[in-house]
Amino acid sequence: MIEEGGGALRRFEPRPGAALRLFCFPHGGGGASAYADWAGALPPTVEPVAVQYPGREDRLGEPVPPDMDGLAGALADDIAPFTGRPYALFGHSMGATVAYEVAQRLRARGARPPAHLVASAREAPHDERGGDVHRGDDEDLRAELARLGATPPEVLRDPALRTMIFGYVRADYRIIETYRARPLPPLDCPVTMFLGDRDPDLAPAEALGWRRATRARAELRLFPGGHFYLVPQRAAVLAALRRILSGHGTR
Repeated sequence: MIEEGGGALRRFEPRPGAALRLFCFPHGGGGASAYADWAGALPPTVEPVAVQYPGREDRLGEPVPPDMDGLAGALADDIAPFTGRPYALFGHSMGATVAYEVAQRLRARGARPPAHLVASAREAPHDERGGDVHRGDDEDLRAELARLGATPPEVLRDPALRTMIFGYVRADYRIIETYRARPLPPLDCPVTMFLGDRDPDLAPAEALGWRRATRARAELRLFPGGHFYLVPQRAAVLAALRRILSGHGTR
């Protein structure tokens, strides 16, 4: 069983008899709660399992790893025991890169490969641009969150809450901005790229770089909206996921 409150994996609606698990990786600064209501919109043959990074929500007291190697390695440790059953990976923004790195580590351990990877709102790992937001002051970080529409402004008005949030958001930005993909063979699973058609950071042509990350097919699906298109487009996103996963025996 995947135990809620233990390790990184959270099941908001356990489905022990499901044909496929869908591991969901949050964006930088996000938590497992972003996927809390997904189960009701997915067929009973799919069990969504949200990934909780350290340093937030019910893991607030745990330190965030200093780099991608530490984060992806720890997550692979938690996920590896549950790869005997077919599974797929979904990651939004930083979560797409984390999902890719976890898939690579699972393959190195000889685990079953994912049936599918859905990479949302992120350039391919070998196209990562880096950045220095994590080196800026709090006003720089606030401006970045406002630009992406990641955090409601009223949440950041409380000084104590702002300090807490900025702590793990900055740590996540450090992980993704210092990340450089290792020279590894492409994955063997299909990859579908989800993208908002008005994402300020990624154009459709750039998203297609994920084609180099897999030996299997890679397809792009556009949705109306910006970087966090998946919030207003929740119904369309989950409908697209249902179609993708139905190809892996989950009708």
